[in-house]
Amino acid sequence: MASRIRIAPSILSADFARLGQEVEAVDRAGADLIHIDVMDGHFVPNLTIGPVVVRALRPHSKKPFDCHLMIAPADPYIAAFAEAGADIISIHPEAGPHPHRTLQLIRSLGKKAGYVLNPGTPIETIDPLFDMIDLLLIMTVNPGFGGQEFLGSQLEKIRAARVRIENSGREVMLEVDGGINPGTARQAIAAGADVLVAGTAVFHSGDYASAIASLRG
Repeated sequence: MASRIRIAPSILSADFARLGQEVEAVDRAGADLIHIDVMDGHFVPNLTIGPVVVRALRPHSKKPFDCHLMIAPADPYIAAFAEAGADIISIHPEAGPHPHRTLQLIRSLGKKAGYVLNPGTPIETIDPLFDMIDLLLIMTVNPGFGGQEFLGSQLEKIRAARVRIENSGREVMLEVDGGINPGTARQAIAAGADVLVAGTAVFHSGDYASAIASLRG
């Protein structure tokens, strides 16, 4: 397991009227990545942002942009997000008929490929594609909205994911997203997570630096 826990504030919970300044603020406060939730109102019941906004935000931080695509189909938009400045592009297996091809596309564009497992998606889904991923994201809420309660039922999936990573000998980030606060962060870290996505816990805290530090455990 990585010795240093990385924090990826989710701009879904930021002030959208000040999005560039919010990205700069969490960057200064110690964020390791900037997590960008992309939702289409179809794959998940919410609409958020697209490549144009990613491109506009890119000058505001040199930290990696961690783009979580909750859209279906995903393939037609991969290149646009890559060109806009995404560093990691993560997809759901349910978002298209050929996830292996999608992961190939992401990597062919020089980006890190992420794979996302919803609470109802079994850990075994990753096994045929494990050698294609750079990041595995375990959702501890059902995707679509911020501010949901952490699903403790997913801790076993995080543990199972950590075993797979260790057995592979590959450097794969194990990210957890959903209901992360100082208490649930400790649970996720203990189960094997090394990247934590946090929206409400950071952007609604009033002190971004303290909030980020408190999540590292």
